[in-house]
Amino acid sequence: MESVRRSGQPGGSYRSSLDDLQFFQVVASSETLTAASRELGCSLPVVSKRLSALERRLDVRLVQRGARRLVLTSEGEQYAARVQSILDQVRELEDSITDRSGGLRGSLLVEATIGLGRTHIAPLLGEFAEAHPDLHVRLQTSALPLRPHRREFDVAVHVGAPPDSSLRMRRLAENRRVPCAAPSYLAEHGTPSSIEDLARHNCIVLRENESDFALWRFGDTEGTRHLRVHGSLSSNDGEVVTGWALEGRGIIMRSQWHVGPHLDRGELVRVLPDVPTPPADIYALIADDTHIPQRVSRLIDFLAARLPRRLRQPAEGDRVLPAE
Repeated sequence: MESVRRSGQPGGSYRSSLDDLQFFQVVASSETLTAASRELGCSLPVVSKRLSALERRLDVRLVQRGARRLVLTSEGEQYAARVQSILDQVRELEDSITDRSGGLRGSLLVEATIGLGRTHIAPLLGEFAEAHPDLHVRLQTSALPLRPHRREFDVAVHVGAPPDSSLRMRRLAENRRVPCAAPSYLAEHGTPSSIEDLARHNCIVLRENESDFALWRFGDTEGTRHLRVHGSLSSNDGEVVTGWALEGRGIIMRSQWHVGPHLDRGELVRVLPDVPTPPADIYALIADDTHIPQRVSRLIDFLAARLPRRLRQPAEGDRVLPAE
């Protein structure tokens, strides 16, 4: 947050109230002050001093000191809620100016899980930013599941229906999680012919979230079945899990968007292809506000138009094997 020089007072400076609002918005949405300092691009002591200065100006304590994670006081919670509303109104004003000039301005923070973010969302955001040079687009990826309830984003790209029903969502692309394995594994251990057969196989588990990760789901809208699987390998990293499967170490349950190229090349084989699996569609999530900035709606339209085509196309350099 750069200081703004006061007109007529060379050398003097002050932090505008708008700067303070933007500063506290970052603090309030961060896990710790250290995380806030990384987000703001300054040192922890600078953040701490500025927070103290803001509290002195307001004559109120906004953040509880001494907690391992950043905890807002009741006054801090109230201030953060009003800050968001005020900044939204500022963005709405910017959008009204943008509408007249025809270009997109401002900034966009997009969140995605690291696999989908790296492979598909990042290239699409690069194209979108190139088409709108006055717009600053930032992608934040994580190996951990998204936490939509924290609202630390303008747009979040989420695989599967989000747990937070208060968010507005739009489906960007269809997707399912499918069981698959390397031909070498199936040649050595046999191919399952039923869901129950999976219980006798080495199933590699992806620990994606805090739910029962070893419970695999099958079925469709007419009903679902669950099977608890077992295996010698598990990880919270999707690339690691897929790598083990490619080495012939077991069966995995992964998103179609992720394993599709491997299936096309014959490196993995769909297991139980006639057994449906529940959808895990890809959604764009935004806060359920009355006003959606034009830059947000335009980005979502862009992703909805381009992502499905990108998922259907083999990756560059892939060789698609002819159908049997």
